[in-house]
Amino acid sequence: MNTGQSILTVLAMVLLSTLVLRVNSTLFNSGNVVTNSKLGLTAISLAQSRLEEIKSKAFDQNTVSSTVSSTNNLTAASALGPETGETYPNFNDVDDYNRFKTTDTVQINPNLPRSGSNLDYFNDSCSVVYVSSSSPDITSSTQTWNKKITVFIKHPQMTDTIKVSTVFSYFVFR
Repeated sequence: MNTGQSILTVLAMVLLSTLVLRVNSTLFNSGNVVTNSKLGLTAISLAQSRLEEIKSKAFDQNTVSSTVSSTNNLTAASALGPETGETYPNFNDVDDYNRFKTTDTVQINPNLPRSGSNLDYFNDSCSVVYVSSSSPDITSSTQTWNKKITVFIKHPQMTDTIKVSTVFSYFVFR
């Protein structure tokens, strides 16, 4: 083998090594994207489930068993949160979820037994505030007919926190 053939062989090996590294890097990045997508979809699902749970409750402690006709009869903005003695899962109104935090456990593969290695944990927190009737982005320090519910879902492997919000309004039909 002469010098020219040796140089071509070395260049071919360098090219092959570079190609193998790029393929491995692409596969690794694809795996990360798939993992982040699965975690993101699960987090969004958990957030939507929490919002549906919250929206199934009464608008306010004072509307659990009766109606109110003035915002002055609603819970003060500074007192949003569970009433004395109320604990999850026995909340009865929307604002009981203000400052609520829990850990949601999700089974990774339903075909395998529920064990520590087959479970994933998401941190769930909620915020409930009164908002202006003109804009859901304006927090009100006084009672209004609208409460903005925000659910935050975090996971150690996710780079971002999932944040899902909705506005829950009080209506009485007579």
